[in-house]
Formats: sequence, C-alpha cells, structure tokens
Amino acid sequence: MTVRSGTNRTRRRTDITHIDDSKDDKLADIATFIKVVEAGSFALAAQRLDLTRSAVGKSVARLEARLGLRLLHRTTRAQTLTDEGQGYYERCLRALAELEAAEADLDAGRHEPRGRLRVSVPIALGHYCVAPVLFELARRHPHLQIDISFGDRFVDLIDEGFDLAVRIGELDDTPTLAACRLGTQHLSFGAAPAYLARYGAPANIDDLAAHAGIGLSRAGSVMAWDVVAKDGQQLLMHSRLSMDDIQAGAGAAIDGPASRGCRAGCSPAM
Repeated sequence: MTVRSGTNRTRRRTDITHIDDSKDDKLADIATFIKVVEAGSFALAAQRLDLTRSAVGKSVARLEARLGLRLLHRTTRAQTLTDEGQGYYERCLRALAELEAAEADLDAGRHEPRGRLRVSVPIALGHYCVAPVLFELARRHPHLQIDISFGDRFVDLIDEGFDLAVRIGELDDTPTLAACRLGTQHLSFGAAPAYLARYGAPANIDDLAAHAGIGLSRAGSVMAWDVVAKDGQQLLMHSRLSMDDIQAGAGAAIDGPASRGCRAGCSPAM
C-alpha cells in the first residue's frame, strides 16, 4: 500500500498515524505487516510507508498482541516469518487480492453498464420502435440484463419495479418521475385495398364523413377520430369497431371491414 503523495506527504503521514493508533482499525496493522514481510526489514518498510521505524514496529506488535502469537522472528540484522506468521501472511495476501478484485469490479461497473434493467413499453410502438433500440443496447453491453414488458396500461414504476417506461402522449405533472421527450409520432390514414375497392378512396375531409374507422379504446371509452384539415375544417368520425389492442386494430384494418388511423412511424425529437 503506497501512501506517498507529493506535497501532501505530511498530511498523509498524520492520517495514517491516527488510523494506526485506533484499536478498531485492523486493516492498517495488517497492511503494515504485509509491507514489512515484502520489504524484508522494518526500516525499509517504514521508508516505503513514509512512517517512522518505531511506528511500524508498534503496528506489528499490536497485530501480534491481538492475534496472541508471534508472526516474526526479529534479530538486529533481519527478520523471518514464524510458521504461524507464514500462514497468516499467505491468507492476508489472498484476502487483499479479493478486496482488490472487488474494487476492480466496482470500478468496471462505473464504466460498463451491468445489472437488470426493467422497461415498460407500449405494445405497437414497443415492437416497432423501442425494442430494436433495446436489442442493440443489449448487444453492446453484455453484462446488462434487459427485461421488456409490453402493455398499454398505466404502470406504477415504483410499485411494479420498473426502471423506466416509454409512453405516448402527455404526461401529467408528478414530483416522483423524471420525463423527457424521445420523439414525435406521426399519424396517417390507412385502409385495406378490399375496403377501398368497395367503398372508394376519400379525396378530402368531406369524403371521410361517409367512412367508418376502427377506434382505439382506453378504460372503456373509445378515442374519437378528431380530424382537422389544413384550412381548419374539422371532422369527428365514428368507429364501427373499437378495441384496446392497437395490433388487433391493425389486423382488422388489413381484413378490410373499415378504414383506420394508423401510426406511420417515429421521428427523432428536434
């Protein structure tokens, strides 16, 4: 353990001395013992730790007193490990290696996303727009586990354990959630060829009044087709069919019983 730090050497020495004097801190004494063994002498260990030789000797003595055994044979010229000291030294090295590995994992986690990410997405938008982005995210970060839940219902992120949710429309003000706009959704009219062959294609907003749409329902109420022309003319269309699953609505439109409003795609937020 290197503690030298340029102009902060005096402050560092004071901090280490304070830690060594604390009976509650065992790691400092263990680290000093390991440094003594690696250095081969108390004097060299003291130099490397930027401590006095007396402080290093007291640290090792304190460790031996706590363990109730002698770790080093000391002479005026050298010191050697006792059998107990050799075993303790090897176990301390393994323990420190585990600590260093744990710190390396934590450091890697700060740079590489890992863990579980739970995401709630709308059914249709989730399939066509959000899921491909999450698939790419999973490919780039192999340590990230992504759990995608598809549904159009309201979800409570905290109670249901979601990390984030993607939804369409305005979000009510709430002090517990942070939100940002991801993109803009464009709507267009779509109809099956069989429907157009039977009922004809509308040329303007007035023609739409003769057609029926497929509605999307939420909480028992059908979302109206509120159509506004460029000149400001407005039309409220009725629905012959309604359902709360937009993909089922797309299937119904393809079968041709009615025209429908469909999501043409997503464009990035500007």
